[in-house]
Amino acid sequence: MLQSRPGFSTAHWFKSIRSEHSNQCVEVAVVPGQVGVRDTRDRHGPVLSFSNADWRAFLCAAKAGAHDG
Repeated sequence: MLQSRPGFSTAHWFKSIRSEHSNQCVEVAVVPGQVGVRDTRDRHGPVLSFSNADWRAFLCAAKAGAHDG
């Protein structure tokens, strides 16, 4: 789901330590019941919001190589 900022305006955002100081990646924030993903190039822009279960399924699939391409 794409949403503006509700629920994530005061969240702690983080990105991979492997991204160094680049602004060409995504950041993730966890708030009760959902996970938000945003573009580091537009930190005031929209947030993709996922349920905890959907985010967990995505991470498991990524670790298993399902999204390699």
